[in-house]
Amino acid sequence: MEAIRTFDQLTVHLQSLATRKRVAVVCANDEHTVYAVLRALKEGIAEFLMIGDEAVLEQFPELKQYAGHLEMVHVADADEAAREAVRMVREGRADILMKGIINTDNLLRAILDKEQGLLPKGKVLTHLAVMQIPSYDKLLFFSDAAVIPRPTLQQRIEMIWYAIRTCRRFGIERPRISLIHCTEKVSAKFPHSLDYVNIVELAEAGEFGDVIIDGPLDVKTSCEKSSGNIKGIASPIDGEADVLIFPNIESGNAFYKAVSLFAHADMAGVLQGPICPVVLPSRSDSGLSKYYSLAMACLTS
Repeated sequence: MEAIRTFDQLTVHLQSLATRKRVAVVCANDEHTVYAVLRALKEGIAEFLMIGDEAVLEQFPELKQYAGHLEMVHVADADEAAREAVRMVREGRADILMKGIINTDNLLRAILDKEQGLLPKGKVLTHLAVMQIPSYDKLLFFSDAAVIPRPTLQQRIEMIWYAIRTCRRFGIERPRISLIHCTEKVSAKFPHSLDYVNIVELAEAGEFGDVIIDGPLDVKTSCEKSSGNIKGIASPIDGEADVLIFPNIESGNAFYKAVSLFAHADMAGVLQGPICPVVLPSRSDSGLSKYYSLAMACLTS
């Protein structure tokens, strides 16, 4: 499989599979979520269980033209809609869960329910995003900008595994994973940099398979070969990172917001760890971003 380097190529690849993933959408009562649903229906990559207020069909009548690939499940209460969507996934009736206009905490409560939720015992819940930046020649994955405040060593290892598996779905056979810091120096002042040393040693011992992992490195050195050359840094990442692993949620989230605002990057992201991909967009995400997240989930489910 040739590596997918743009979101347009992602859609084309999904269309070539000639299958539709089934998506349970909770409270799709906003125009951006409906845009993503309509786009996925138009592209032929998904079909939907719309769980929430059935008035959405009157609010967005264009949905009715896709009645053959769309089922409305009327549940007036948002919390009950979330629980119903989770039940559908557990019963095998949906491959993907997607958030509409429902409070994130409410949806997560249903996902993380110890008895009836979607996160298996011992699994790490984290967020993996991918962006298409006009000045970068391929998609760039990064984690975690939304869930884990300060990852432990074991959580960071799980984040890396999720990223590796996702990269392989995108056709990246030997992903280059950069462990991000503000400097290339290891220091006890920054405990995560000590974790990086352990992770690089595991990678060199073959723990992660055919993958390149290095760090600490800064973002510029990770993604621009000339920066490493100027600094005299010899890294197997060689300025061609596929994945950035951030030290904490503050740095990951700031990167996410800054690049989307100032570099006009297109963005997608899903929760990793549950038994199915969960599309959990921010309230400020555009309809296009929600569609790309949905497409990412279709590829990884």
